[in-house]
Amino acid sequence: MRHLKKTAKLGRTSTHRNMMLANLVCSLILHKRVTTTLSKAKAARPVAEKMVTYGKSGSLHHRRLAVAALRQVDVVKILFQDIAPAQKERHGGYTRIIRLNQRNGDAAQLAILEWVDLPATASPAPATTEAPKAEETKTAEAAK
Repeated sequence: MRHLKKTAKLGRTSTHRNMMLANLVCSLILHKRVTTTLSKAKAARPVAEKMVTYGKSGSLHHRRLAVAALRQVDVVKILFQDIAPAQKERHGGYTRIIRLNQRNGDAAQLAILEWVDLPATASPAPATTEAPKAEETKTAEAAK
C-alpha cells in the first residue's frame, strides 16, 4: 500500500526523476512557461515553489541550496534576480497548472506549468545573420 507516500515516481529511478524535475524547473525559469504532461507538472510544482521560496530569502545559504538542486548557476541567478523579487508579496502558490488536451501518440494528459504573477513571454527569437542584399553589394562595388 502507498499510504502517506506523496512522491510521484513517474516510472523512473530517484536520480533520474530528480534530474528530470530539476531540468523542468530550469526550463520554467528560463522560458516562464512549460508544456509537459500533467503528472510531471504536478511533480515539478513543489520543486519550483521551493526554489522561489529560496530566492525570496536571498541568502547565500539558500542560493547554494538552489544551485545544488537545479545544478545550473545561470538559471539560479535569473531566479534570484528576476522571479523571486516579482513574487515577494505572495505567500506561496507561485505557479499554476493549466490542463490541455491529450497527446496524440499515447493519449497522455498535457498541461502548461507557468508562473502566476509573471507575464508569460516567448523566448526571444535567435538573431539571424542575413546576407547583404544584392542591391547593397552592387552599390558598394560601384562606389569602389
